[in-house]
Amino acid sequence: MARRNAKKILVILSEYGYWGEELVGPLHHFDQRGYEVVFATPTGKQPHALPPSMDPTYIDPPLGKSVTSEEVAKLTRQVDESDRLADPIDISGWVPERPYTADEDYLRKLEAYHRAVDLVAQELEEYDALLIVGGSGPIVDLANNERVHQIILSFLRAGKPIAAECYGVAPLAFARDWEDRKSIIWGKHVTGHCKEYDYKDGTGFLGTDFVMGPPPYPLEYILRDATGPDGRYHGNFGKETSVIVDYPFITGRSTPDSYLTGEKIVEVLEDGLRRFGW
Repeated sequence: MARRNAKKILVILSEYGYWGEELVGPLHHFDQRGYEVVFATPTGKQPHALPPSMDPTYIDPPLGKSVTSEEVAKLTRQVDESDRLADPIDISGWVPERPYTADEDYLRKLEAYHRAVDLVAQELEEYDALLIVGGSGPIVDLANNERVHQIILSFLRAGKPIAAECYGVAPLAFARDWEDRKSIIWGKHVTGHCKEYDYKDGTGFLGTDFVMGPPPYPLEYILRDATGPDGRYHGNFGKETSVIVDYPFITGRSTPDSYLTGEKIVEVLEDGLRRFGW
């Protein structure tokens, strides 16, 4: 149960599969602190963990070993099978969609859109931080989701912490102010799923039979370009963990970084941490 005046965290999850540890790791730290955690998905469907992330015998191809312990697999199953994720916020019903320029009465619709976005920003004032959980799913329904981008921009404009893990970092690269189209992580230091961690085959998603080879884009390359000459992507390949704090962003590279990502989110909120890992 959340303590009185406890922090409130908005957690966005893909409907095409999240990686278990990347949710339960941060949740461990949030729950320890008594934070209130509210979940949201693109269309309000209950999210589910990717099956390999609940299987301690699954060998991650790039790493050649299991990345899921028995304990984490058990915790993931418990969360996945509980009612905790059963009724997430429907982002599509909460955040408006920007009208097409070819729409009839475009100007009036655009004005209405901005009024609605302002209302959402007011509603987001009750949250202290945002977390976007990784896995393969975000490639499908979070990376280029303008409604998700708008939530990110609202947190950014409010100066509040924005955390993301693995392929959940992709929406940060693509979230842009409509006027200048520059990535919000331009000039910042971030981490995210590195090229060496990408599968060569078998990138799959929940709710579809579609299985691709490698991901449709190497996230590392996107992040290197999006951070620009004064920022930097940190893959830290060969190091066990990679978590970067460059306020307001807290980014985790992949599965092994999940608990540390949660720890750093708490330190940002409780201790004023502004820089870590670079």
